[in-house]
Amino acid sequence: MEFHPASDMTTSPQEFPYGENMFFEPPPVQEESTPPPKPGLPVWSAPPAEEMGAVMVGGMTLARTPNVAITLPTIHAFSTGCLINVDIVTRRQTLSTDDFQALQLSVFPHMITGVRADQPLPDQLLRFGVRFADGAKATTVGQRLDRAQLPQDPPPGPQLSLLLPGMSMRSGDEDAGVMTMGLWLWPSPPRESFELAVEWPVGGIQLSIVELDGAAIAAAAQQAVPYWPESPLGA
Repeated sequence: MEFHPASDMTTSPQEFPYGENMFFEPPPVQEESTPPPKPGLPVWSAPPAEEMGAVMVGGMTLARTPNVAITLPTIHAFSTGCLINVDIVTRRQTLSTDDFQALQLSVFPHMITGVRADQPLPDQLLRFGVRFADGAKATTVGQRLDRAQLPQDPPPGPQLSLLLPGMSMRSGDEDAGVMTMGLWLWPSPPRESFELAVEWPVGGIQLSIVELDGAAIAAAAQQAVPYWPESPLGA
């Protein structure tokens, strides 16, 4: 087969034997398959979507170091549980740029590797937990973040689910940051005081425990209202 330079291969549109619009065509129409619907978040893993929880002002400091402050500004009480809102505030101070970035990234649980059943918890892992007067306990350690893997049937309570954090925009020093996250406690806590614990070794936070008022949360839950009147509470 002989090769002809492009200058020798010029052809006018009229010389195409099959017509000039027959070479590249749209793909044939294919029957589209409907993907199976993604499972919704089960009731035990997040606040109800059709309900406005009652806001309780917390104003508590859970722990503080020169570089980290963890606070509890508010609690949202729902008919099925309560959302404990926490702020993780970080500032650089004397940390190197790399160490400060590593500290901020470790707020996100999916960034932490090495969390295994047969190994000590990594220092980077920020963990929360609750403990009731009868000794029942729930923590965020080992939580599944893939909603497709969450069982729809409620597991034995209590359950404490960490909702992925987001950056809270604030003015001021660029070497500081505020991450806001929610801790969904299901089912509603008993009507008595219970413990909320936090530990974060890489942030200098040793085990710190505060008490929350279960009776006050239960009373506030009575003020929760549905977004639409036809939506019953706890549905």
